[in-house]
Amino acid sequence: MTDSDRTTVPAGARATLRAARSDTRPVYAAKAEMFRVLSHPARVRIIELLRDGERSVGSLQGALGLDSSGTSQHLALLRKHGLVGGRRDGTTIYYSVIEDAVFGLLEATRVLLADILGRQQAELAELAGSLAAAAPLQSDGAPN
Repeated sequence: MTDSDRTTVPAGARATLRAARSDTRPVYAAKAEMFRVLSHPARVRIIELLRDGERSVGSLQGALGLDSSGTSQHLALLRKHGLVGGRRDGTTIYYSVIEDAVFGLLEATRVLLADILGRQQAELAELAGSLAAAAPLQSDGAPN
């Protein structure tokens, strides 16, 4: 970056560019990190609660059933990774989702889980049917 570039690029953007240039992690590692961030049920629930729009920290805390420290830690991690952002109104901080793509990720996960569960239920029903058919009955109708 030349000196003339520094005058046209805001300081925050320069820091982001430097971080992007120095981040040589493979994409799969960055994806794994994002899944790690979303690996806690409270953080997934925060994203779900923010689907309808911004909410105050107190509102999120009440919905999660966590203390303020726990809620703040989860929000800080989501914020650090660019998924949520906050705005202050007096003494209240309101959070909202920055990257709506996270909703698509959670929906894709729901569909995947439903498909897996459906397949497992079908396999169990097939197994139960084969076990019932294999069990011979005594003349009084009771299994042997």
